[in-house]
Amino acid sequence: MWRRFRGPASALLVLALAGTATLSAQQKTATPASLQSQLDAWFRRAARAAPGQWGVAVGDETGRLLWSVNATLPLIPASTVKLFTTGFARTVLGPEARQVTRVVGTGYADPESGTWIGSWALELNGDATLERPMRSGPMLRDLAAQLADQGVRRLLGPLTLQSGSGDAESSFPSVWASRHQGRSFAPLIGAVMLNEGLISFNLAPAQVGQAPYVSASSPEGLQHLVTITAKTVTGRRDRLRINVAPGGRYLVSGTIGTNARVRRYAGTARNARAVLEATWQSALQTAGIEWIQTPALTSASSTFGQLTMAEVVSAPLDSIAAEVNSRSLNIGAESLLLWAGGTMEAGARKLTEHVRMVTGEDIGVHLVDGSGLSTDDRATAYTFLKYLVRFPATSQGHNFPLLLPANGDGTLRQLSGAALGQGVVRAKTGTLGNVSSLVGYLGHREGMLVVSVLYNGGRVYAAKQQQWALFKTLGAQGTPVFHDALSEEVLGGEDRTVLPR
Repeated sequence: MWRRFRGPASALLVLALAGTATLSAQQKTATPASLQSQLDAWFRRAARAAPGQWGVAVGDETGRLLWSVNATLPLIPASTVKLFTTGFARTVLGPEARQVTRVVGTGYADPESGTWIGSWALELNGDATLERPMRSGPMLRDLAAQLADQGVRRLLGPLTLQSGSGDAESSFPSVWASRHQGRSFAPLIGAVMLNEGLISFNLAPAQVGQAPYVSASSPEGLQHLVTITAKTVTGRRDRLRINVAPGGRYLVSGTIGTNARVRRYAGTARNARAVLEATWQSALQTAGIEWIQTPALTSASSTFGQLTMAEVVSAPLDSIAAEVNSRSLNIGAESLLLWAGGTMEAGARKLTEHVRMVTGEDIGVHLVDGSGLSTDDRATAYTFLKYLVRFPATSQGHNFPLLLPANGDGTLRQLSGAALGQGVVRAKTGTLGNVSSLVGYLGHREGMLVVSVLYNGGRVYAAKQQQWALFKTLGAQGTPVFHDALSEEVLGGEDRTVLPR
């Protein structure tokens, strides 16, 4: 039990979680002397090491606020927004919900030729785990194999796309800074998302005078988008030039020596539909299905919902949510937002309303995306504390803290040490060029703490080190905050990625 202590008046707010949006310096609550001393000393060091705007809230497991600095100051929260997004998606869809990818159509497979007589389309619904060769998740080749098992040997017509929400496109979100476009953490978002929006291929030298060739690609089939005019020459030098052409093709020119190392190209997909078409072609070839891209036979609207020809599903929502939080996966968070909210704009509005409803805080919360990559997002340390306390008590909040990574795992790899036992922390990090945040649950010798630390300023690295230090100090010799365990499937699949992060 906490020992009650009346600390001296100071510029720091030591407050009770009274259910009001406004906290005043006159509201004080008893705080253990040892805890207040630790926090006072820590903040003096943190403020010197990282000048800027700090928002800090420390409470107990009942929600009683024990210590704070600028607890109601709206700040950019960065990726800690994902914590809200996973809670929102869980509330709307349930922890066991799964995303579906289908081949739909009308018609039948001719028993003699195996030709599909009728129309067909791919229905994609924004599953961010789709087609990840180096991670778990459904694959397009599984869809193609199902078609082959039904006797389909030939498909006619162009690739027709649709989704349950109607729009089967992907684009760069307008609320994200344009300088991020093309970077691995900021791929195209929408119904069509393969391999987390990432692409890569290797170029190997051939015999002198011949074109180098694609020796490996991800996703599978990407080689269909690579046009090579380059030549292999004698020597060790790599003088290849790789350019992205309109339509999402990759043009390779220049020369590469016979003894040169394999050249690797990696980035984000510039044209999600083009990558999908190349991957689908490869999947059909693997299944032994010929695809003849004749003009369209029918409109997309006439195929939708008539017949499910093949279907693959994602892991449960909790599995995706745990991976989103552990890896701080932006595309996964936006996928959850679209899944639960319909569109990014509508989803962000509903997400903001969800956080306000759970916390009772109408001031200081404004969210425009699900990942926290936008610098237009705002939240307060106090709001995070109230959400972490209140959401697990809702009908869809059971075991929610276990969807956050434990210390030593995921983005909390650096939060380890002999004095910090496994499971003492369950938390979410957030980092941008001018933001460092860390919010979560922390086991303490005298009881569980809920800690929310937001920093906006120019000393992000120093602020992050101080945040680690705070959790390590308070959690030293602490106890695990939650003893339940989710199944391996719920926590996500095997990590097989080889793509750069």
